[in-house]
Amino acid sequence: MCRFLVYKGKSEILLSKLILEPAHSILTQSYDSRLRLVTPPPLPLSSPTTNNNTQDTRRPHNGDGFGVGYYTSPALGPEPCIFTSVIPAWNCINLKRLASKTSSALIFAHVRATTEGALADTNCHPFQHGCLMWMHNGGIGGWKYVKRQLADSLADGWFMLVQGGTDSEWAFALFLDQLAGYGVEPSEDPGEGGFGHEVLRKAMLGTVRRINEFIRLIPAEKVGEVDTRSLLNFAVTDGSSVVCTRYVGSKTDEAASLYFSSGTSWKQEGEGVFKMERRDKGADIVLVASEPLTFERDNWVTVPTNSTLTIHKQTVMIHPIVDEFYNPSPHYSRNSQFAQDRGLASSVPGEDEAKGSAAAAVAQSADMDLVREKLTEMQRGNV
Repeated sequence: MCRFLVYKGKSEILLSKLILEPAHSILTQSYDSRLRLVTPPPLPLSSPTTNNNTQDTRRPHNGDGFGVGYYTSPALGPEPCIFTSVIPAWNCINLKRLASKTSSALIFAHVRATTEGALADTNCHPFQHGCLMWMHNGGIGGWKYVKRQLADSLADGWFMLVQGGTDSEWAFALFLDQLAGYGVEPSEDPGEGGFGHEVLRKAMLGTVRRINEFIRLIPAEKVGEVDTRSLLNFAVTDGSSVVCTRYVGSKTDEAASLYFSSGTSWKQEGEGVFKMERRDKGADIVLVASEPLTFERDNWVTVPTNSTLTIHKQTVMIHPIVDEFYNPSPHYSRNSQFAQDRGLASSVPGEDEAKGSAAAAVAQSADMDLVREKLTEMQRGNV
């Protein structure tokens, strides 16, 4: 599977401070992914090795390409700049050159371990259309039977937009089709403020719902041939708001890992050592990541299973995705084996996610009392 990172800040930050310099940056995760627990194949000879110069085969790698997307000055237009490559991130000198001289206030980064689609630039995330960027970590259940149904459901413009072969890009086309169905034209410049976080979240929920509908249409005699459970960790932005999901199409299984951190500054305390500093209740910086960039556990909050995370004007909002796979109980326990079998752990080793995620989400909020109230309502199924 893959790994992704989102940065949204009041101020611009050098890309290198996120994707290169932290000890567990997303570049490091491309060859040393701590939350991928299955036994991997040997690393390529050109990849980083252990201190005794032997290949470290204890952990798998995300070496099937990478991508970085970021927004520049409004004077240059609303579209983000996208840089992708099929070269493993740890071997790309151009990534290091770019990241050390480029800054932005909204950044998407992704390292890929292919499950669908060939090794090609067209299959590297983030995907982009107009001012929108999209990333995915996971996979659509029963994809070989879902793909035709999904493609046939799209308007011609979104069908022809797909250039690669990944389920992730088809999911983006489905999102665009859903957005257009709400009367929004994804190809147009929405102006300052973007399309609005509410319509982005609504389109995201519609995308998840339609994927589940396609899976339910798989013929009964074919269901036994494929795994129909989906792992749908999506991220989308219009350059203003960000909406992410942490979702699994199962009542009993855990979703792929997803965390967020917020604070007033991303402080460097030494070589490779960064910490999210909180001087007040403000959230000048919000990070969302498949894996924490630091090993400071109190810096990171687990996004609850089957929920959306929205960043709007530096405020983090979490809402449950209420469908047939939702369970309102904060004490409900899910099985992590499904995510682990696909190279994705549900939490940091040793973390008690079931007990800690809701309480931690409160602690990291910009408005502590408000989010405590909202999470309580969420647990009761009222939101």
